[in-house]
Amino acid sequence: MQKKALVIIDLQNDITKNYKDIIGNINKAIDWAVKHDLHVIYLRHENLSAGTRTFKPQTSGSEFVSDLNIVSKNVFTKYKGNALSSEEFTDFIRKNELCDFYITGADAVACVKSTCYNLRKANYGVNVLSDCITSYDKRKIDEMLRYYERKGSKIIRLNDLLT
Repeated sequence: MQKKALVIIDLQNDITKNYKDIIGNINKAIDWAVKHDLHVIYLRHENLSAGTRTFKPQTSGSEFVSDLNIVSKNVFTKYKGNALSSEEFTDFIRKNELCDFYITGADAVACVKSTCYNLRKANYGVNVLSDCITSYDKRKIDEMLRYYERKGSKIIRLNDLLT
């Protein structure tokens, strides 16, 4: 197993806006990762705050979308935007000596942004698959891609990865 991982962030029922635009590409990225012996990691957001309506534990909203290919048991729950706030995820990284990540996800301006920033801050290699991320406001994606790049992430299109 390589010391690299494909990370799928928050492809859950409560964040369905615009995810249909990227789910096909994410599933292709998953197939690519399996073929190249990369770890495939799924991150779920759960919201424990009293006044919120989304990502509540044990609700259908916190479950992964039904058309997401699940190919591993590497599923970690986070309660904050930054995936590194999940001890189980950071333990998995340490145990498997992971150093490079390919990032996909459902909200480019929130959890994807925080996770990329904090992975780079911790000196991990971060590759954002530009056509495997979305946001509630798709007009902000280009701005986010520039932000990721300024913070040291590489921006890659899925087709470039597949060839």
